Amino acid sequence: MSDVYSDSELLSLQDVVNYNSMNSQGRGGSFHLSAVLPALSASLGTPISTAVHSDAERLRTDLGLPMASSVIVVLIDGLGFWNLMERKGHAPYLRSLVNQSHNQRPISSSFPTTTVAALSVFGTGTCPGLTGMTGYSQINPENGQLSQMIQFTNGAAPEVIQHEPTIFEQLSAQNVRVTTSGFPKFADSALTRAALRGSHYISGTTPAQRISAAARASYEPGLTYVYIRDADKMGHQYGWDNERWIGTFERVDAQLKNLARRAAPGTLIAITADHGMITSDSSTRIDIAERPELQQGVALVGGEPRAVSLYVQEGHDPQEVANRWRNALEDKARIYTKEEAIAAGLYGPVHDRVRPYIGDVIAMAASNVTLVDSRTQSEVATRLPAVHGSLTRAELDIPFLIDVL
Repeated sequence: MSDVYSDSELLSLQDVVNYNSMNSQGRGGSFHLSAVLPALSASLGTPISTAVHSDAERLRTDLGLPMASSVIVVLIDGLGFWNLMERKGHAPYLRSLVNQSHNQRPISSSFPTTTVAALSVFGTGTCPGLTGMTGYSQINPENGQLSQMIQFTNGAAPEVIQHEPTIFEQLSAQNVRVTTSGFPKFADSALTRAALRGSHYISGTTPAQRISAAARASYEPGLTYVYIRDADKMGHQYGWDNERWIGTFERVDAQLKNLARRAAPGTLIAITADHGMITSDSSTRIDIAERPELQQGVALVGGEPRAVSLYVQEGHDPQEVANRWRNALEDKARIYTKEEAIAAGLYGPVHDRVRPYIGDVIAMAASNVTLVDSRTQSEVATRLPAVHGSLTRAELDIPFLIDVL
């Protein structure tokens, strides 16, 4: 996948990322998805501190961001740093950016490396342990059922679960223009209300309309946010290295080039992502429905195929379940109990109200293993050609590219 790391290195599980300081592999602190919006707020001259990042100006200087009256931040769903590097030959605009020395190091996403958790980390500048957005699906303690956290099915209202103020809200409260250019159906979606509330939402039915709207917005001082989902959608449908994905990637690059061409002179453009993607392998797929030892003591299986959250049946010991999973899976996954995950900082600082959402046992898939449950998941969902969620370089490392017009 890259000429820096071998495929096996990109698929090896990494250390837990520390949100407010660097770990041994240079991840965390300023070089983290949670730092992006606070740093950009400082570029605008209105630094916003969060429960995780107290010094937005330091984030700005560490990331090498200039001051600017107008900022556009683009988040490309599913475009990991190494996905980008592998296919940069298809993307002349993005290639021109990654060829610049200040754009050549990745920053880190959060755990789990999935859109629900990462967008709330991005939007609030905090962590899943504070936002309560701990995975694609998580338990609703009020009814004991799984809640799908994109649409909040079977769950409480987004504002009830996610209490942290967003950076958008805080900038708007200080009379800074904040604009989101996105899909019409996302204007008041549950995930928008949870993670990205507080901006003026302008809709466009086509990519060209959304890019044009964002470019026009940049002529007024303030922050403009653009979300592009196509890379993730096509990756899940066909695989991130499929020809259809590559064609989509080329069109995304053309959209970004058009944005840079049409935005106001002097605008700062920052481009990032929520997670990377890996190619799955049917031969390493583990179906919990076919493994009685993995079912024992487990009431609910939440999360996603690369980051499973197990909710243990009443009367069963999470440590026993964790040990059984460790013995069964060996090096195919890293297993933590909830207490071990919290102590390791997997979710960042954890508020007491968020603890019930976190699985009693967490399984992080290694290599290209997927952990599925055909008892409750569709055939399509258990056999996605590209997936994400775990703690490998390929999933954790995301781009942070700067362009000043």
